Amino acid sequence: MDYPDLAIHNNLMAKHLTPRMYGKLRDINTKSGFSLDKAIQTGVDNPGHPFISTVGIVAGDEESYEVFADLFDPIIEERHNGFRKSDMHKTDLSYSKLQGGILDDKYVLSSRVRTGRSIRGFALPPHCSRGERREVEKIVNGALQGLKGELAGRYYPLNGMSEADQNQLIEDHFLFDKPVSPLLTCAGMARDWPDARGIFHNTNKNFLVWINEEDHTRIISMEKGGNMKKVFQRFCEGLNEVERLIKKEGYQYMWNQHLGYILTCPSNLGTGLRAGVHVKLPYLAKNKRFDEILGKLKLQKRGTGGVDTAAVGSIFDISNSDRLGVSEVELVQLVVDGVNRLIKIEKRLEKNQRFDDLVPSS
Repeated sequence: MDYPDLAIHNNLMAKHLTPRMYGKLRDINTKSGFSLDKAIQTGVDNPGHPFISTVGIVAGDEESYEVFADLFDPIIEERHNGFRKSDMHKTDLSYSKLQGGILDDKYVLSSRVRTGRSIRGFALPPHCSRGERREVEKIVNGALQGLKGELAGRYYPLNGMSEADQNQLIEDHFLFDKPVSPLLTCAGMARDWPDARGIFHNTNKNFLVWINEEDHTRIISMEKGGNMKKVFQRFCEGLNEVERLIKKEGYQYMWNQHLGYILTCPSNLGTGLRAGVHVKLPYLAKNKRFDEILGKLKLQKRGTGGVDTAAVGSIFDISNSDRLGVSEVELVQLVVDGVNRLIKIEKRLEKNQRFDDLVPSS
C-alpha cells in the first residue's frame, strides 16, 4: 500500500523502481538510518524535468549505494552510458595532457570547471545531522585557510551575510542559489538553511569552494573568456591542495574503485566534473539539428542561470554530459573539442554554408 504513485513520472527512479523491489528494500536502512523512502522522495515529488532528464533519487550516505544497489545500479547504468556494476572508474588530473584549450573569445564568454567532494565518515546533505553539517563546515573551512598564493582567499558564511551581498554573489554566478530547487527542498538538503553553509573564494574570484549545498563541497575554477586550459590547471592544482590539507587533518574523501568519488546525486558519481562554457550561438540556436549535434558530441545545454533556466539571447551553458567511467582530463578535452566544433558550425551558418561534414557520424 505504501508503493508511491509513479504513473505520470518520467525520471529514472520511477522507471526502475518496481513494487517488488520497493517491498524488498523499503524496511532496510543504512547504518546511519537512511531509508529507501528518503532516497526516492525527490523523485516522487517531482515527476520530471522540462530540459534535462532527471534521476529522481539521492544518496544519504556513502553506504546508500551498496544497501540500495538493486535500485541504484540500473539507474547508474542507464545514466552513465552502460556503466555496469563490474566496471571500474579512472581518475586523471594531469592538466598538462590537455590539447589546445584556448577557445575563441568572440563566441565564448566564460569558462569553468567544477566538481564535488564528500568527507568520509559524515552523512551526505540529504541526511546529515545539524552537528555533522557544522563539523563538515569546520573541517573544510580549516583546510581552506591553509591555501597560499593565487589560491588564498576568505570564507563567507551565509549566516550573517546581508541579503544584498548574497544576491550579488548569486548574480555573479559565485554563490549557489537559495533553496528553491526541488532537488534541494524535497530531498531534505535545505534543512536549517542557511546554517553551516557558505562560500570561499580567492582574491581574484576565480577559485571558489561551496560548502554544504547539494554536496559537502563544490570546487570551482572559472574566469571570463575562453582560456579553458588555464581554468583547468587552476582547478587541478586547487583541488589537489584542498585534498592535501584535509588529509593533513586526518580526513579523506569518499571514493572507491567502482564509482569513483561519491556524491549525493548518482548523476555526479565518478569525476563529479562539469566543464562548461557560456557561448554565443545565435545561428545554431535556430537550427533544428542543434540538439542532435550536442548529443553526438556528448554535450548538454542549459541556460546561463543554471539547469532550470532557458537560454538568454542565444547564449548557452554548454558542458559535458558524462561523469563516470571517463577521466577528468578526457572530459575537459571532450568539451574543448566539442565547443570548437560548435563554433566552426556557427561560422558556417553565419555565411549560409553547409556544415554536414562537421557533424559526427555517431
